[in-house]
Amino acid sequence: MKLRGAEIVDTFAEAFPMWGARVVITAATPAWALEAGRSMTGFATSVIGCKCEAGIERELAPDETPDGRPGVSALLFAMDREGVGKRLVERVGQCVLTSPTSACFNGLDDVEHTVDVGGQLRFFGDGFQASKVLDGQRYWRVPVMEGEFLVQERFGVVEGVAGGNLIMLGRDASSALRSAEAAASAMRSVEGVIMPFPGGIARSGSKVGSRYSALPASTNDVLCPTLRGQVEHTDVPPDVEAVFEIVIDGLALEPVREAMRRGLVAAAEAGASQVTAGNYGGNLGPHHIHLRELMP
Repeated sequence: MKLRGAEIVDTFAEAFPMWGARVVITAATPAWALEAGRSMTGFATSVIGCKCEAGIERELAPDETPDGRPGVSALLFAMDREGVGKRLVERVGQCVLTSPTSACFNGLDDVEHTVDVGGQLRFFGDGFQASKVLDGQRYWRVPVMEGEFLVQERFGVVEGVAGGNLIMLGRDASSALRSAEAAASAMRSVEGVIMPFPGGIARSGSKVGSRYSALPASTNDVLCPTLRGQVEHTDVPPDVEAVFEIVIDGLALEPVREAMRRGLVAAAEAGASQVTAGNYGGNLGPHHIHLRELMP
């Protein structure tokens, strides 16, 4: 298949369920809201080594936030509901409570499942904390040296989708990176998804397992251009010198599909020589997103 001169491999991305939450962080200025969001979502590229995957979804105007201040929304994913709750308590407690002028709110309303976040963090107030119920939701005011940290007690969690992906191949590093950057930028316009790797892009795509028994994952050798002559099978064409991957997590399947669709078109328009996707033969996850079905 061809799109804007790029070869689109007739394959599919294999996505799987993960539980997710949306966190709304506000602050006195957009810069401090973004700073808190970046800190909270740091070191969260993959559940393989980070226990969760997280990223900033988008920036929020004051009229989009609960307290009328500038903010950001961030998504966090883990393998189960309990994992989401634990990671939220850790990250909100260490990265948002500590951030100047910040407040933190649940971003998923009217969902079946919730986890306790503010109800755990209130103990930092050492007995001086106070709460108030508004519209059926409890909020905690935790005293800090600057004033008070306001945090909602319970955060909604939903069963989302992780592992959507696109792989961009280029004739040189600059063209491959340019196509990946274009794809990541296009995907950011879709609400309900994140790309958890730095800038949304991973240069170190992995395969399951390793020749070293202690490692659960290792370099995806069939997509490493420098190993083309050393492996029994390679997926890197002779004219390709660099490969980048984008992984997409979403609160539902459809936003992940839409992000992949926009990213596919953007990568092709930006000069990718080939676009493909990673899967495990259909044995890992129930969601199979075929690139053929994403073609415009």
